[in-house]
Amino acid sequence: MPSLRAFALSLTRNHTRADDLVQETLLRAWRSRESFQAGTRLNAWLFMIMRNAFYSDHRKRKWEFEDVDGEAAARLSTAPSQGDKLDLQDMLAALQQLSEEQREAIVLICLNSMSYEEAAAVMACKLGTLKSRVSRGRERLAELLSYTAAELGNDGLMLAVTTEPATMDTRAAPPAP
Repeated sequence: MPSLRAFALSLTRNHTRADDLVQETLLRAWRSRESFQAGTRLNAWLFMIMRNAFYSDHRKRKWEFEDVDGEAAARLSTAPSQGDKLDLQDMLAALQQLSEEQREAIVLICLNSMSYEEAAAVMACKLGTLKSRVSRGRERLAELLSYTAAELGNDGLMLAVTTEPATMDTRAAPPAP
């Protein structure tokens, strides 16, 4: 036992962890006592078990850390998702209040990401008619949900993300003299 404890202390550099490692080593040795071969050195077998137990524990602890005051755990939080579910329910209710043509146009363009040409072909209408239905549908949804029309639909969002700010717009008119 003293030689096992000394070896454990050299591995862990901590008296408490060394005692735990000795106990774990003896427990593992007892559980696998049938595998010990008579005529071999018991100390060598126990040292091998201890070394393997230490490295297994070390690999496991590499991904763990102590959070004594709970500060790290307090930072690991997620925002509640109830608001998202309520927003979705509101959107679905508002969609049901649109006319069938407007609803179908909005679903094809915004949710199915179809081009206007593809959606016009699916709805068997002219391109201008489809654009009008989408525009009026978005305005009605904005009204029902208390948004501005620019806040709804993927076109405005995509334009906001992909276009340059106005200060960098090369097409802007030069300043007046």
